[in-house]
Parts: sequence; structure tokens; C-alpha cells
Amino acid sequence: MMQESLVTIVRAVITFFTILLYSRLIGKQLIGNLTMFDYINGITIGSIAATLATDVSSKALVHWIALTVFLVLTIVLQYIGLKSRFLSKVQDSEPVVLLQRGNMLEKNLAKARITKDELMLQLRSKNIFSPIEVEVALLEPDGTVSVLPRSQYQPVQRGDLNLPPKPAKLTTELIIDGRIIEQNLEQRKKDKDWLMSQLKLHGISSLEEVSYAAILPNDQFYVDKFDDDVSDDMNISDYKGPY
Repeated sequence: MMQESLVTIVRAVITFFTILLYSRLIGKQLIGNLTMFDYINGITIGSIAATLATDVSSKALVHWIALTVFLVLTIVLQYIGLKSRFLSKVQDSEPVVLLQRGNMLEKNLAKARITKDELMLQLRSKNIFSPIEVEVALLEPDGTVSVLPRSQYQPVQRGDLNLPPKPAKLTTELIIDGRIIEQNLEQRKKDKDWLMSQLKLHGISSLEEVSYAAILPNDQFYVDKFDDDVSDDMNISDYKGPY
């Protein structure tokens, strides 16, 4: 038993440093930019590494060779992809146009195996709630959807109106679940008296009534109460099931 545990420890150490070495050789890559091939390749390498580290009933050399082959091939494909645009396209595929000038391209949607509901979900995540607002939407090789709004639906920038730039600000949270965030209050050069006066303007007399309060980037005071008497009357579902 002791010998088996020692063998497992040694194999795990070898696996760890093998993965560490080759991960440095492979280089950095944004997790969000992984293609399906990268994802499957990573799972396969992880599976081989786990077997190398824990399967004491098999020879470690066999799994180590397989792990090394996969990692070396990954590095070689990366190098080839840098030198050959064609092979890079073969490996990573290329973007697919899903929507153009407000019209869904059904053939491309079917080719990419994406439903209209999934496409609309991606559009809503980018604050676009109607296909008519889209000039072009592309399915990227990493599975994300890039959207270019039509010119009439693009927000006006200060530079378009020749307005002087304003410093960007973040929302400053002042109250969360009835508790004051003192540090943020001081950062905005406000005190508790000012905060309570703002709450009174919104008909709130106690911190316990406040779910969330903040100063928005436009310096407007925002507050949300636990009991805000807002009914959920917007039904966006066409599903008639039990839940």
C-alpha cells in the first residue's frame, strides 16, 4: 500500500511538471477565445494526464508518451497556423454570418446548428432587442456572436457632436441589503446625513427598507426597496408547461 502511494505521488509530480513545462511552451491564450478544437484537445490532454498520475496498474511511460505527443502536436499546429492562413482556417474554422441587414440567414443558422431563440438571446445580451437593428451578426470560431448595429441604431458619441470629453465614472454602491458601505460614501465625499436625506426624498425612513442604493455615473441617486410593490406583469415566455 505504501509503495503504491509512493508511486502515485511520483507519477503525479512528473505529470504536474510535464503539464507546467508544455503549458509554458504553448503560450498564453484567452480562455474566452478557445475554439471547439482547443476545448476538446484540452479535455483529452487532461484525461491523459489524469491517467498518467493515478493509474498505477499501467505503465507510466506509455501515458507520458501519449501526453507528450498531444502537447507537441498542439504546439506544431499553433506554429503552422501562424505561417499558413489556410491551415489556420482548417483548424479553427471561420466566422459564419447569421444575420445581415436585419434578415436572419436560415441556411447559415442551420449550418451552425443555432436556433432563432439562441440567436435572440445573444442579441439581447448585447442590448439589442430586435433583428432589424442589426447590420451584421457573426458566429465567431470561439462560439461567441459579434454584432454590428445598423448606423441608425448606433448610439451617438460625444465626438460626433463635437462635445468635450467627460471623465468616465463607475456606479458607486452606497447601501446593499440595508448596510451602508462607508468606504464608498467617503470616496464620493458624502456623509450619512446626506444619504438619509436622499432616502427621505424617496419616502424611505429606515435603512432596513433599502435593498440597494447607489450613485450612478451621471451622479443621479438610485435606490431600490425590498418592498417596491412592482408586479411581474411582463410575460416573455410561450412555454405552457408545468414550470
